[in-house]
Amino acid sequence: MGQKINPLGFRLGTAQSHYSLWFSQPKNYWKVYKKIKKYENVSKIMYKKIQKHPQTTGIEDLKRNVQKELNCVNQKINIAITRIEKPYGHPNILAEFIAGQLKNRVSFRKAMKKAIELTEQADTKGIQIQIAGRIDGKEIARIEWTREGRVPLQTICAKIDYCAYTVRTINGVLGIKIWIFIDEE
Repeated sequence: MGQKINPLGFRLGTAQSHYSLWFSQPKNYWKVYKKIKKYENVSKIMYKKIQKHPQTTGIEDLKRNVQKELNCVNQKINIAITRIEKPYGHPNILAEFIAGQLKNRVSFRKAMKKAIELTEQADTKGIQIQIAGRIDGKEIARIEWTREGRVPLQTICAKIDYCAYTVRTINGVLGIKIWIFIDEE
């Protein structure tokens, strides 16, 4: 089936849909994304065009910062935050966890095993983790990966969540890729 890396692009229209349903200017997307990522661990950022803006409390500072960044102080921006019951079932949060472990100089194998243990609590059917780069400060870069359960990357009807994350360590830049198999439709 070819070398498809991002499972979302491969499955659009069949098993999964876009995260962003609407956004006006592509340049502003990355400004908003970077501003929101500074605050907390973020799993997904979804953009929707809503006619009515309900009142939200507790995130006024974030709203003001995003409005200043986009230079649209006169327009209303609604930011809704939803709490995740099982956060380690999302690859972005899991990648940030592994990155924190690697920055603290924990062995990459221990970090991957711990991440797999955390994912098992989130009721997923399978996970694959890949770390690439100068692992443990070795001279030659290599790729190490591990898999637990099923991760059917070639099955189009399988719902797979994916994340690619880079982390800067003392030894250099490492790349982390995570595939999480949620369920099959």
